[in-house]
Amino acid sequence: MKTRTKRGIGGRAGRAPWWLALAAALGVVAVVWFARGRVPPPDAGYPAPDFDVLDAEGSPVSLADYRGRVVLLNIWATWCAPCLEEMPSMQRLYEAFSRDDFEIAAVSIDAPAGASDAAGNPGGDPLAFANRLGLTFPILLDPAGEIQRIYRAAAVPESFLIGPDGIIYKKVAGATDWDSEANVELVRRLIGGG
Repeated sequence: MKTRTKRGIGGRAGRAPWWLALAAALGVVAVVWFARGRVPPPDAGYPAPDFDVLDAEGSPVSLADYRGRVVLLNIWATWCAPCLEEMPSMQRLYEAFSRDDFEIAAVSIDAPAGASDAAGNPGGDPLAFANRLGLTFPILLDPAGEIQRIYRAAAVPESFLIGPDGIIYKKVAGATDWDSEANVELVRRLIGGG
């Protein structure tokens, strides 16, 4: 007479939840793996990422240096015609507010003069460019273009108006009239706290 054994907890029926848990865990790992690097670019309503660039004298500058002030972060290059177009309005906006309350961080991504960047754009002299236009706001230098990666800027100019709380309040891709009534009023509201 043959004896049959029943499959108990140690049999296949008992292992099914373990396989389901493993499959779910692998699914989560797959989602995380494929989603890496797909963080949305900095945008209005989100904290502005910190950055490290150099000033005209070669000293390091970061967003943290501007803490408590409204900052217009502008990513630009000397070879960019729309950048040339918007710079005079940035100068007028700069002159309208106190340095205690407002600052412009104009970060040039130009490769050194005589060289080309990774996209083949010619290098330039951002300080000579600024002098030619009579710009008095700080010109910052990032020849490696690291700020473009940090801010996920697709082109230049790209600008971010950052409040004293470190939050991005406005993002503009392309040239704009920075001393327009709407932009001046927005800066004034941010300085005033609301």
